[in-house]
Amino acid sequence: MNTLHVKAHILIIIATILVAGSFIVTQKLAGLISPFSLILLRFLASAVILSPLILVRRKYREKIISTMPRALIISFFYAGYFVLMFIALETTTALNTGALYTLVPLITAIFCIFIFKDKITFTQWLVYILGIIGTLGVVFKANFDLFLSFALNSGDLIYLVGILFMTLYSICMKILYKDDDPILLVFCTLVGGALWMAVILLFTAEPLNWSVIKGDMFFYMVYLVVATTIITLYLYQKATIILGPKSVMSYIYLTPAIIAVFVYFFDGVTISVPVMLAIFISMLATLILQFKIKN
Repeated sequence: MNTLHVKAHILIIIATILVAGSFIVTQKLAGLISPFSLILLRFLASAVILSPLILVRRKYREKIISTMPRALIISFFYAGYFVLMFIALETTTALNTGALYTLVPLITAIFCIFIFKDKITFTQWLVYILGIIGTLGVVFKANFDLFLSFALNSGDLIYLVGILFMTLYSICMKILYKDDDPILLVFCTLVGGALWMAVILLFTAEPLNWSVIKGDMFFYMVYLVVATTIITLYLYQKATIILGPKSVMSYIYLTPAIIAVFVYFFDGVTISVPVMLAIFISMLATLILQFKIKN
């Protein structure tokens, strides 16, 4: 593994930690205002923050027009995932979405078989299943009765479509990348996502209602704008270009484990020994996949 790949793995670990925090924050914001309005604000604010870095440099300005068509496709799936996530969390729980989220690496691997002609070995299939078992152990607190009580509702079905969007976002990143500067692609993706949301709001005539985002909700929004939009979008796009979608998406198995750690430190919720074992299994599955996956 060369230095470039090592750096890419570090970037995606940082992104995974930030995304884990976004699950907690998104649960707080879900249902506050229209998800289209919320995502428009999120992407628009992020684009405004990045704009000075892009517009002051001629090499970036000259490439905006040529980059936008590809960014519009990428942003369609990226923004669509977050919209569906917000809608889903109005009628389901973070517990259910956390469980369903573990399907992303496996679905990504299946897509890569057909799109990139990748080969998935029997060992890799076993490790994908191991990762799902580990993350489910974290999500359901290693409680088999809690797992048996799990049932899909309308929100879960909506989130399943969101998972498909996340998978296609990663695939599109690999297909549409053309030696772009990551920061320029991030900016164009944010602008593209904002345009998609603006068009939807124009046709639905839903009010923005941004004035209700205040107090704690304002700081939650700042976290989504800076940490899990600007930073993670940059990290994901840069890492996906180097490592490929399967390798990047395998880190999703760590998300529930990181959430459990956050809850332990910030809310004082004790992590049981079975859950710690499940966290270890998730980490092991992710580590094995990094050595087994060839992009």
